[in-house]
Amino acid sequence: MSKIKPSKGAPYARILGVGGYRPVRVVPNEVILETIDSSDEWIRSRSGIETRHWASDEETVAAMSIEASGKAIADAGISAEQIGGVVVATVSHFKQTPAVATEIADRLGTAKAAAFDISAGCAGFGYGLTLAKGMIVDGSAEYVLVIGVERLSDLTDLEDRATAFLFGDGAGAVVVGPSQEPHIGPTVWGSEGDKSDTIKQTVPWNEYDSSGKFPAITQEGQAVFRWAVFEMAKVAQQALDAAGITPDDLDVFIPHQANERIIDSMVKTLKLPEHVTVARDVRTTGNTSAASIPLAMERLLATGEAKSGDTALVIGFGAGLVYAATVVTLP
Repeated sequence: MSKIKPSKGAPYARILGVGGYRPVRVVPNEVILETIDSSDEWIRSRSGIETRHWASDEETVAAMSIEASGKAIADAGISAEQIGGVVVATVSHFKQTPAVATEIADRLGTAKAAAFDISAGCAGFGYGLTLAKGMIVDGSAEYVLVIGVERLSDLTDLEDRATAFLFGDGAGAVVVGPSQEPHIGPTVWGSEGDKSDTIKQTVPWNEYDSSGKFPAITQEGQAVFRWAVFEMAKVAQQALDAAGITPDDLDVFIPHQANERIIDSMVKTLKLPEHVTVARDVRTTGNTSAASIPLAMERLLATGEAKSGDTALVIGFGAGLVYAATVVTLP
């Protein structure tokens, strides 16, 4: 048996830069109320959402990703040619093949970076971050771009009172690179496929008849809420334990921006101290699935609510059902 030469990667990895892109069009609740029987007060009390962004025809999944990625690469202080991997988490790129990551890698000017898409719903960013960390420690790439991007307005049934107000569009990106110290903790992740029907596409693409209603995302709101509140707080605590961190050590909490009531419940269950800054980007960005964590991270740093070097707990959870949580040092 021949002996295979071992990989030579960096000892650890860290997030070096972050960028975000929100579409120009801001959509207030009043616009949503044109197609559903509800009220601004009900939407705010049930979700915390006041506005969301909807993409134009020109603001494609690729275009939004490139805007966010350019900012992340500049923030990291590297060039696009140094990117060795591009990982795109999305459920709203409608071509089965090729992966949109290859187009993004080319348009950014990478030097033939490895590029692929992943589908892990609202946990997609955490999955991508974990893969990027592994690529860097393994030595298969020095810098990896992780993008979470969605055009969920394309998959929103504007007549569905339960979901019409939830979703928004946007892209968030981070550059992950080598580190001599651990700045991304162990990932606690998993799936519960027995609950896969609680969040799903109404009609599979191979059964869609163009004369019918376009496929949309639907969910069993109460079941998803209970799962997120009771089970995801446990996962978040496991991520803290795996990183050797207590809630008192945290500076920032960046959960998936699904619903402000879920966020509040998780803060209470985890008994996060008052000094921990909690991301609430959902209020003005809505639920952007895989994009929500990097978008919230970018906004916290841009507004000064969080700062470089802060310790943050991030957790994504959603369709699958899937989840991923870890502790990171903010760039």
